[in-house]
Amino acid sequence: MSFKGTEALWKISKLKNRTRIIKGGTSAGKTIAILMCLINKAMRHPIREISVVTDTIPALRRGALKDFISIMKSLALFEEKQFNRSILKYDFLNGSYIEFFSTDQPEKLRGSRRTDLFINEANRVSFSAFQEMSIRTSKTVTLDYNPSALFWVDRELVGQPDTDFITLTYKDNDALSPNIVKELEKAREKGKTSKFWSNWCRVYLDGLTGSLEGSVFKDIHYVDNIPEDARLLANGMDFGYSIDPTSIVSLYKHNDTFIFDEVLYKTGMLNRDIYNYINSNNIEGDFYADSAEPKSIAELRLSGLNIFPVTKGRDSIVYGINLINQNKVFVTNRSKNLKKEIEGYVWTKDKDGNTLQKPNGISGDHAIDSARYALMMILENPNRGEYNLF
Repeated sequence: MSFKGTEALWKISKLKNRTRIIKGGTSAGKTIAILMCLINKAMRHPIREISVVTDTIPALRRGALKDFISIMKSLALFEEKQFNRSILKYDFLNGSYIEFFSTDQPEKLRGSRRTDLFINEANRVSFSAFQEMSIRTSKTVTLDYNPSALFWVDRELVGQPDTDFITLTYKDNDALSPNIVKELEKAREKGKTSKFWSNWCRVYLDGLTGSLEGSVFKDIHYVDNIPEDARLLANGMDFGYSIDPTSIVSLYKHNDTFIFDEVLYKTGMLNRDIYNYINSNNIEGDFYADSAEPKSIAELRLSGLNIFPVTKGRDSIVYGINLINQNKVFVTNRSKNLKKEIEGYVWTKDKDGNTLQKPNGISGDHAIDSARYALMMILENPNRGEYNLF
């Protein structure tokens, strides 16, 4: 892979204000161009302290960090001895460095200071995390994102003093393969007859703000923290193993609202691993799990966990969705996978474009299932009957 100057790189290099917001579609070259500017900055200016951040370490490894290493190697600048892989930090010979960390590392948010900050996929990061990092940044703050929906950048930053704002598309990426351009343009034809693909083109081709057409959840709110006087009601659990993750979502009640908080989302967990995780993280309360896994429920219960099967009546998925939509529901910003699933949860359509009462989890539905299990059981699903565990 080789890297060259693009229209996107030229536009980003011309930004001069402290806060630089780069909104854009897929394959616009946003991240590559920003990283190239940061590498140039680190090499030209001694003692430059640069942080590249997103919501999780896995997202960094397959995204910005991978791009950084590719750029450095392509330009024959990468020296393995200067890269600390354990802490994801590259030291330049002039005293500058570029470090990579995630917002699920709270000590990094509150502890370190820097000269320059780049928040990659800013719509996956909470506003409070942005504030923690911004006030510890002395020079530039750069953010990029795909505008799948309005979020805190639109409310808090766009239009503010000392703030640049540009929109990029795949047409700004001169280095893009013609084959990729051809594949992207195919969506244009789909968009002529499909509201979903029309909106997809709006967001991912044209870099304009949109929302997934046919979203299942209409009015989900987000909150940074669980209020101290909130009451834990229960925990929902969805089992997984090799491909699908095991998911646990805690359900809280605060005044007239419910709050979902993701506490586990991980593959490769045996029942003993699940039990040890719950104990070591002091996850309290009763657990309601998928009744399709009676053996796992029995093993966890024998280990001492207060776990019970969820009774699935007819149309239980739609029933659980309706319960969520009928109540005022918040999701914590740290519930990264639950948020992602919610944003990609849409109603299925038939070949004629008619909406069916069957959800389609574009981003998965494991955390969503955990959330609805807890709410269904707490609000006493009228379809529920007796279930003999043993």
